[in-house]
Amino acid sequence: MTLTYATLTIDLPFAESKKGRRSVVNSIKERLSRMNCSVLDISGEYPKEAQIALSFLSRSEREAKQKIGKIETMLESRYPDIRSELTYDHL
Repeated sequence: MTLTYATLTIDLPFAESKKGRRSVVNSIKERLSRMNCSVLDISGEYPKEAQIALSFLSRSEREAKQKIGKIETMLESRYPDIRSELTYDHL
């Protein structure tokens, strides 16, 4: 079994308040939850940035990398106007 943990950093230049940021973050969190990821919003006070911590288990490191690829593809296709960076590691 491989445990993968990741941090998704999101730039939200159009968000004017925490409420605007929260709506985008909640949408992303819901999609990640559907992909069997444990998700936690670890954002700070600044509304134009967000961070999401996520983790998941997979049978192998190869399978984990495939899932990371699916997550990145989902972010690019569903949220094309949002710039994000996904950093991850495996245990």
